[in-house]
Order: sequence, then structure tokens, then C-alpha cells
Amino acid sequence: MTRAVFLDRDGTLIEEAGYLDRLERMVFFPYTVDAVRVLNQAGFTVVVITNQAGIARGIVREGFVGEAHAHISRRLEGGGAKIDAFYYCPHYPEGTVEPYGIACDCRKPQPGLLRRAARDLDLDLARSFVVGDRWHDVAAGQAVGARTVLVRTGLGSREEAAPEPGTIPEAVLDNLAEAAAWILLQP
Repeated sequence: MTRAVFLDRDGTLIEEAGYLDRLERMVFFPYTVDAVRVLNQAGFTVVVITNQAGIARGIVREGFVGEAHAHISRRLEGGGAKIDAFYYCPHYPEGTVEPYGIACDCRKPQPGLLRRAARDLDLDLARSFVVGDRWHDVAAGQAVGARTVLVRTGLGSREEAAPEPGTIPEAVLDNLAEAAAWILLQP
């Protein structure tokens, strides 16, 4: 079993854009490629886990999510970095698009995406890390025993200002580059 770093997508890997529905709205942080490459070089499996409620709400085409992930992969590969796998939750309980308007176990803070990735990729969740800009990212990581980092990019500063009872990350850092450096220093 290998160690992984699970990254939230919007606000962590790329800039927060609300419901990302067009590639021209996707903006990479200047350090994204380098941070992912460093994690790859350290031997981590790097996995993106993302809630995509825009699908259930009829705002984002499900096919576009795959296009966005392919675009991210190409951009990272151009800089010698890679995402090993992408997992997304298309559900939202109040969604209007069938069959996605449901409660599920894969929408963060539920840990379903992490568990599915662990099964598929033979990952050791207890030796892994979850990095995100929302409390639900931290809660999902805590639910599987992973170590967690809240980043202040995206919605992270707002989240930090309104702590979630019982949801305490191991670190609160400015961005993904700092999170990658912190992870590399952990035993």
C-alpha cells in the first residue's frame, strides 16, 4: 500500500471559479505544477477529489468535468507533474438533475471518494494526507484517519475565520506549495 496526497480541485489545485463550466475560466496557481511535481518525486500517489454539485444542479455538464480533468492533466504533464487519478461526486441532495439529486456517501465531508480511491489504487489512508480549502475536505480526511491541511487559497481564509467544531487540521497553510513542503517534512 502506498501513501497518497489527496487534493481538492477548486480553490486548492486551481483558483476558485464558482461553478467551473468552461476551460477558459480555469486559472492555475503559479505554484501548482511545481507543488504536484515535488509530491510525485517524493513517491506520493496524487489524487484529486472534488465535489461537483453543479452537475446535479444542471449548471455543469458531466462531460465537462472529464474535459476539465484532462486539461489539468495536460498542463501538469507539460511541467513534469501528474495527477494519478481524479474522483468527483456529481451528487447534491437538492439537485434537480436525475439521478444526481440524492444524498450519497461520496460528497465531502463524507469519505466515500477517499475510500474508493484507496481501494482502486491500493492506498494507505492512515499514512496519507488530504489538502483542501474547505472544512468538508478536512472532515473527509479525518473520517479515514488521514492527516489534513487547510489551505487559505480559494475559500480557505473564510473557512479559517469560521472554525468548524471538531474539525481541526494538522496544519493551516497559505497555499498548496506550502502544504507540499509541510508534507515532505512529516514522518
